[in-house]
Amino acid sequence: MTRVHDMGGRFGDGPVNPEPEDAPVFAEDWHARALAVTLAAGFLGQWNLDISRHARERLSPKDYMRFSYYEKWLAGLTDLLVERGVLSLDDLRGAGEDSPHPLADRKLKAEAVSGALAKGGPADRPSNIAARFAVGQMVVTSRPTSNRLVEGGHTRLPIYAAGAKGRILRLHGAHVLPDSNAHDLGEAPEPIYAVAFPASELWASPEHPDDEVVMDLWQSYLEPA
Repeated sequence: MTRVHDMGGRFGDGPVNPEPEDAPVFAEDWHARALAVTLAAGFLGQWNLDISRHARERLSPKDYMRFSYYEKWLAGLTDLLVERGVLSLDDLRGAGEDSPHPLADRKLKAEAVSGALAKGGPADRPSNIAARFAVGQMVVTSRPTSNRLVEGGHTRLPIYAAGAKGRILRLHGAHVLPDSNAHDLGEAPEPIYAVAFPASELWASPEHPDDEVVMDLWQSYLEPA
């Protein structure tokens, strides 16, 4: 089944209209607050980045298509807060208990925000999985682009690249595997590669056939061509 969020390279969704260079970072004030509360909730330590992404992917197709970008963020966050037991539905309705929260001591204080964001969250990890592919080698991506660990689960291999042939440009080392990490199955780090695909390999009638699309893909998404 086509995942509603996987829109890259898909026809029929209308033109892409880039914002002007002088556009504000946030079109509305609440967009900044939506980003802030999502990042702050992440510092409570109840989920990881891949779980957060998957929460937005799991929105109903009807909601996903009608929500704006930051509405999707808030909807996914709301689901996570309830699913992980951080808040109850009564809390969200403003009818919960007015007492200190058990996670209150994990809050990200204002003076720590800049340092925390500057530090980021690197996903490179040591791994005992050896690299299978060398720079210049031809590979082909999995088809279909499903999660091999969890039926209907999260994956970072886009649908438009399913079964496509490309060449290895670079080995980035080993990184956390989203297909596992999004489902509380552990980080399962494995090699990740920059892979170049000709536009003609991805689309039937590309406007510029000689163009290339470069994707960072995990080893388990690839096979020798």
